[in-house]
Amino acid sequence: MSYPRFKEQLQRNAVALISVFIAVSSLSYNSWRNEKSEYNRNQRMASFEVLLKLGELRELVYHLHYDQDTVGDDAARTGWATVFTIRDLTQVLEDPLPTAATSLHGTWDEHWDALGSDKASKTAIEAEIDTMRDITLKMLQKLD
Repeated sequence: MSYPRFKEQLQRNAVALISVFIAVSSLSYNSWRNEKSEYNRNQRMASFEVLLKLGELRELVYHLHYDQDTVGDDAARTGWATVFTIRDLTQVLEDPLPTAATSLHGTWDEHWDALGSDKASKTAIEAEIDTMRDITLKMLQKLD
């Protein structure tokens, strides 16, 4: 009994082998694309939330500064909650957003209590908000 040679088996089964190669390649690409799409979706959702929270924080800063309100317990709690939420949301985002959120937290900690009376405090916090906003928008633009 003679066994078919390897070359002959390849010729006879070429279509099947090509089909298996295409199926494995397609499955690999599809899995990679799904992972990339999920990553991008998560980055977008967290970024949009960060932008919304930055807007809320900017509104609070303007309210406290321009309306000359004193920083009471309610405004302080709102500001701190917003800053903590921003910092938490950025933990799932790419660098440098987590670093920028930590910087915003430090600036808020240093300046929040003088917002009603000190223009430098408003300017410092506003600069951090602008920096984070710019970084977030650039990150969103480079997503696939």
